[in-house]
Amino acid sequence: MKTIERLVAEKLMAIKAVKLQPTQPFTWASGWHSPIYCDNRKTLAFPNIRTIIKTGLVSAVQRIYGDKVDAIAGVATGAIAQGALVADALGVPFVYVRSAPKDHGMGNLIEGQIEEGWNVVVIEDLISTGGSSLKAVAALRQAKVNVLGMVAIFTYQFPQAQQAFEEAGVELTTLSNYTELVAEAAEQGYIQPSDIEVLKLWRANPSEWGR
Repeated sequence: MKTIERLVAEKLMAIKAVKLQPTQPFTWASGWHSPIYCDNRKTLAFPNIRTIIKTGLVSAVQRIYGDKVDAIAGVATGAIAQGALVADALGVPFVYVRSAPKDHGMGNLIEGQIEEGWNVVVIEDLISTGGSSLKAVAALRQAKVNVLGMVAIFTYQFPQAQQAFEEAGVELTTLSNYTELVAEAAEQGYIQPSDIEVLKLWRANPSEWGR
């Protein structure tokens, strides 16, 4: 039986939510050149895979935090749907955190009802450098809630992200990761053995790779 890391990696590739192109790199919005592109929103269109993801996230939250969780917070926009699914399964309130305050109405940064002192787990779809994810954590802490940790679908495992989470004091758990994805892709013949070194070099220094 496959581990959850390998199973999620397999499913992401099956629906092309993750694409690996070592010889034809993508260009991210940041300007980085990348041999990988990940869009976990696509999982929502496939009920069986959506259920695997939801079940994995719920299991992780329950295993790590037990009955301490008062609410679930999703990071906008990619983790709003997944966060709501997790909160529904756990029977707890759900809120989501915007990337910036709303520019009209109440000017909310956090949407939904949340109380000071609540224990909150943050749900995220994708961890790259960790910047936007940790910005959401900061907003929740500003609202005087206790962030127990973050559970995400996938991480690129960038060293700078690991350092950022450690410095912020945020426990990060993910269903799958870059290492397991590359291993699964190689096993399936999705990539060639010669591509593996290229993919390792990119992750070690993504901002300069391909320049």
